[in-house]
Amino acid sequence: MGEAEPAAAPAAAPQGNNTKVGMTSVHYKNFAQEPAADSPAAGKAQPARDNIDLIMDVPLNVTVELGKSKKSIKEILALKMGSVIVLDRLAGEMVDVLVNGKLFAKGEVVVIDDSYGVRVTGIIDKKGSLGF
Repeated sequence: MGEAEPAAAPAAAPQGNNTKVGMTSVHYKNFAQEPAADSPAAGKAQPARDNIDLIMDVPLNVTVELGKSKKSIKEILALKMGSVIVLDRLAGEMVDVLVNGKLFAKGEVVVIDDSYGVRVTGIIDKKGSLGF
């Protein structure tokens, strides 16, 4: 084993412009939910409502998932006009309603005039359970 080399001297601080940088603190609005009507903070509820109004026009993707199926490449290549893909759900079973890819609700398929729709039968709560 060789002898340990001495540690390198710390780099010298750069010389020249010693300009001071001014800093200010930043304060963000609180996006907390509105307080209950009988709480002491109820008179200050308007700013929270104004904050949520800022995002009310943000578009979200809503997808209704009828079912799923796994197929091999060979099975996919064999599909032709008239082929039937069997899904993992039974007829009449509730469908999933996803918002931006996240499960939001369950519902049943309905027909309105000539269009399909979904009647929401339950909303998924924060715990992932179906509430009716």
